[in-house]
Amino acid sequence: MLNITGAHPSLLTLNFGPMAELKYVYSAITLLGFLIIVISNCAVISTVALHKSLQEPMYIFISVLCLNGLYGSSSFFPNLFVNLISKTQTISYAGCLAQVFVIHTYMGGELAFLTVMAYDRYLCICNPLRYNAIMALSTVLNLIFGVWSLNICLFTVLFALTIRLPLCGSFILKIYCDNWSVVRLSCIDTTVNNIYGLFSTIVTIVLLPVQIFISYIEILKVCFRASKDFRSKSLQTCTPHLVAIINFLINVLFEILLHRFSPTNLSYELRTVMSVQYLVVPPILNPLIYGWKTREIRVKLTKLLSSKLVTSPKQTEIWTS
Repeated sequence: MLNITGAHPSLLTLNFGPMAELKYVYSAITLLGFLIIVISNCAVISTVALHKSLQEPMYIFISVLCLNGLYGSSSFFPNLFVNLISKTQTISYAGCLAQVFVIHTYMGGELAFLTVMAYDRYLCICNPLRYNAIMALSTVLNLIFGVWSLNICLFTVLFALTIRLPLCGSFILKIYCDNWSVVRLSCIDTTVNNIYGLFSTIVTIVLLPVQIFISYIEILKVCFRASKDFRSKSLQTCTPHLVAIINFLINVLFEILLHRFSPTNLSYELRTVMSVQYLVVPPILNPLIYGWKTREIRVKLTKLLSSKLVTSPKQTEIWTS
């Protein structure tokens, strides 16, 4: 139903399409996925927080990356689950805007933190003698604060431009709200939104990966000149980060292709899967990649879980005796 007055509709309808027919299956998958994300990310964060030996820049950045994954997932999975078990798949206008803000700041934060982590690896490998002096705890905290501040400021402008738009429609093309899905419902010209949207996309999707690429070019130069043992250790340290970067960029690429080209020849199911990749895959894979590939985290996490399993039987014996 069109809103011819140009005011904001109180409810927006999401495009669940054929998913509504198998809503209980999808709701179970959604719940399972969210539980995996929460448990795995919290496990990595708590492992780093509980062990002083892991409270170094690289592990702190890994924790922040996992925290960012929890932040983005919290805006997507609970709402998806509620809509799947409901009779109607709708979201309030305020709820839609909140989801837009969280999802886009999550995406910007993910790439920004991956860029900072690439810079951290560059300093560690290319400038090891000055690494501890440069990457002091105060510097790490300033980098985290700076990344979040710049990321929020960048998207707040786009968010403010979107809020001002009167909407003449109420049907969102996706199963969640993003900025473009709301802007396309506008009754007025959206040129300013499109220009600033392109600017923010270039900053996050182009400039940040370029900075990552430059950091790894310098790392490779040092590795090729160094000994075989140094090269092996350096590449082993960088592997989880490279996997995380490639994983996220590929998933974001799916979203960009859908946003810019809207391929109508693709099935609804495939378009839906492509549109949620960057919201689902990184928060699941990041803790698994870093928890398994990073030896220090893997060892500490294994010890932490082992101590819990050993403690539980002892507590049971005390209660039963």
